Amino acid sequence: MKTFDVAIAGGGLIGATIAFELARAGLQVGLFERQQPGEGSSWAAAGILSPAPENAGMISTVPLGRASLQLYPEFVAAVEEISGQNVGYRARGTLEALFSTDAQEKLSTIIALHHGLGLKAEAVSADDAREWEPALSPEVEAAVLRPDEACVDNRALTKAVLAAAEVFGAKIFIASNVQAIVKNGGRCEGFLVDGEKVQSRWTVIAAGCCSAEIEGASQFAPVRPAKGQMIALRAKDFGIERVLWSDYVYLVPRNDRRILAGATVEYVGFEKKVTAGGVQKIIAAALQLAPTLAEAQLEETWAGLRPDAPDHLPIIGPTDLDGLLIATGHFRSGILLAPITAQLIREWITTQNVSVDWARFSPMRFGEVARATNS
Repeated sequence: MKTFDVAIAGGGLIGATIAFELARAGLQVGLFERQQPGEGSSWAAAGILSPAPENAGMISTVPLGRASLQLYPEFVAAVEEISGQNVGYRARGTLEALFSTDAQEKLSTIIALHHGLGLKAEAVSADDAREWEPALSPEVEAAVLRPDEACVDNRALTKAVLAAAEVFGAKIFIASNVQAIVKNGGRCEGFLVDGEKVQSRWTVIAAGCCSAEIEGASQFAPVRPAKGQMIALRAKDFGIERVLWSDYVYLVPRNDRRILAGATVEYVGFEKKVTAGGVQKIIAAALQLAPTLAEAQLEETWAGLRPDAPDHLPIIGPTDLDGLLIATGHFRSGILLAPITAQLIREWITTQNVSVDWARFSPMRFGEVARATNS
């Protein structure tokens, strides 16, 4: 029987970063992934690092996002040094483009909201925005610069974090399906992996949208998959330096001069096919934002499944089952929130205290569901 200080279900960026943090702290860590590690939602993401709320319901995540964004430079530096791999981190900000006739009024509202949340945001004229980013549409009326934001190559980052975790002794098990947690009274003692028990003092469920498929964990992690379709374009004659954002699409530059565009939000179960309608929607919005992309080569299309909780907020923290922690439900912010999630899990496991208030994201907020399940 395999025995660890900490057993982690899920080998995406969240699980990998938790493994890295805990192994670096000297704990014996085992990470178990049903597929190849890093090939789920972490592979499919765009890698935008923005704590700005996309809607009013996400405002409560802003302090968590700000804390994680502040960790990113040191996190990236450590991972790159330990793994010897480059992760494509670009700290060049985001430019949000406004098209509407009431753009100036909307601009003032956005600036006020960001400042009220402690986020940097600067008004930019349409002419200045196009001078910085010539690919922008001539129809842009105004723009908001969010200078502290960044992006990262999430595929490269996940691969590097896994490698860095292994340097510190974390054991990574591929094609290992975590089926159920193992309980002994009021305590979690690990989980079953393909019918065999893995024993651990601490058990972390970080399996993305598959977390709810693990028996015994679903009442604490009632997530469902939210499909997102993406495309990658390659433009030979021009580049984009910053993340470009509109109400309908985002464009994310990579160091290899590819430009990622996305993404849809679809609730279609675990189906990941790319559709003509989804691609058409993304391309139309991308060309509205940056018309010169009409000459770009369509290089890749794909879809991923984000873990979405009923209230669309992350699920992070301990449960009322001693030894069991949850780290899932990050929805569209998993890449951004990986460092702070891992830090909080490590703090709780090693000190039973955390440096950032995570009560709003507790798995125990689904208590009524848990009681109904256990009755």
